[in-house]
Amino acid sequence: MADESTPQANAPQANAPQANAPQVSWPFREAERVAERLAQKGKTHALFETGYGPSGLPHIGTFGEVARTTWVRNAFTRLTGLPSKLLAFSDDMDGLRKVPDNVPNRDMLRQFLGRPLTDVPDPFGTHASFGAHNNARLRAFLDSFGFDYEFASSTEYYVSGKFDAALLHVLANHDKIVEIIRPTLGPERRATYSPILPIHPRTRIVMQVPIESTDVEHGTVTWSDPETGTRYETAVTGGSAKLQWKADWAMRWYALDVDYEMSGKDLIDSVKLSSQIVRALGAEPPVCLTYELFLDENGQKISKSKGNGLSVEQWLTYAPPESLAQFMYHAPQRAKRLFFDVIPRAADDFINNAAALRTTNDPQGNPAWHIFGGKIPDDAGSPISFTMLLNLASVINAENPDMLWGFIRAYMPGATPENAPFLAKLVAYAIAYYRDFVAAGKQFRAASPAERSALQDLATRLKAGAYQEFPGETEAEKLQNLVYAVGKEQKFSPLKAWFDCLYQVLLGQTEGPRFGGFIALYGVEKTVGLIEAALARDERK
Repeated sequence: MADESTPQANAPQANAPQANAPQVSWPFREAERVAERLAQKGKTHALFETGYGPSGLPHIGTFGEVARTTWVRNAFTRLTGLPSKLLAFSDDMDGLRKVPDNVPNRDMLRQFLGRPLTDVPDPFGTHASFGAHNNARLRAFLDSFGFDYEFASSTEYYVSGKFDAALLHVLANHDKIVEIIRPTLGPERRATYSPILPIHPRTRIVMQVPIESTDVEHGTVTWSDPETGTRYETAVTGGSAKLQWKADWAMRWYALDVDYEMSGKDLIDSVKLSSQIVRALGAEPPVCLTYELFLDENGQKISKSKGNGLSVEQWLTYAPPESLAQFMYHAPQRAKRLFFDVIPRAADDFINNAAALRTTNDPQGNPAWHIFGGKIPDDAGSPISFTMLLNLASVINAENPDMLWGFIRAYMPGATPENAPFLAKLVAYAIAYYRDFVAAGKQFRAASPAERSALQDLATRLKAGAYQEFPGETEAEKLQNLVYAVGKEQKFSPLKAWFDCLYQVLLGQTEGPRFGGFIALYGVEKTVGLIEAALARDERK
């Protein structure tokens, strides 16, 4: 929320600070690293990759990773002019480890534990396999946000032979890879580890068994079924085997010559090991960025099993997609708390940044430039902040958009949902947020004697139109300066205590908007009535 302890006059939307000197945003810093890699390798085309485990549904972290990678890719294009591609790679050849709780036909799925996800029937009955179902969900999810990407299936790459040359190279370097991974394992696993997982020819289970011998010339591995003792010789090519995931990640980097991939802090060790494996294969790993994980409102790591997270669907119930992108953009390498209270701030940060695009000297340093993909739409942003709409909804107990549009049209004659579509969306979001998070928590407190005097003073000056005597180009700025002057003259120290009074006594909440802008939107006469009603309410107690 806004800090009103300074005399800055603001309209209903607080303008973001404008940069006088160009600054390099983090996507451009990452893009420079990618450009350096290409120059060293003599490449003229960049491959960006994101990975996805299709045993679950897409989530807010999926959005964050693809959005952030997209911003780096767009910065790379603007920086170099070179072509690039974003590959969204699904690890759909992984074995089904457990039956998810949120799917139908769970008893059926138990019969297919251990088999590649693309070998497991779809419990929803809509696709050829469970892997295909979840892949479709992923693609629909990414498409809904307009991401530019190429989808890749691990199963398709393995079975079609696209990975065959790389898999044979892994087989030739089998012992080197074992020595890289072995120190990270416990005693039992250390004795039996192999990066190669054969697919059982009869059960189709992805087997984690000791590899008894390797045959580089024939491209095979020998192993035994632990239950029957039957010995098998399996080709590592053509989808007859897959790799353990750290080796698989490294093999993919090697085979596709990936230039950039980011991952969460929980995968730091995996990035290091996969990078060592790539070097053992005779190549260099991609440029990598490690981003921090999300925390809940209590600072605890978000966990699906705990249910302490916030889903994409939940966020988009209360604010536009651009606000979620804004939240993801800021400081990716810093842990952030992800809970419902951050939504209004993220929405207003986006609105402020979108407005600043039209006047800043450095649009590429503005998060909104990246969110818009470098293309600034004519209707970017909103003339009224989300917080302001939320507080207006709170004061009038808004139940539908029409209640807010009456005030908006008085403040902005001629404004309609049709000619201000983004503002119309914000109005609907503000009402939903107010209904679910603000209405039940409103708590008005009584004004102290000093606060009563200050509120009466403010009401008297508003009635008399005294705000017109204060400096400011807009009515909102003049009103803001009047509010500030009353607090100073009434000797509130710190001045923040005056604004706490306005929020807590008049609005029933601990934080609020720039009050001059709120008065301009709500109306001077109605604000006077709001003050008088609050003072009368206190007298009755």
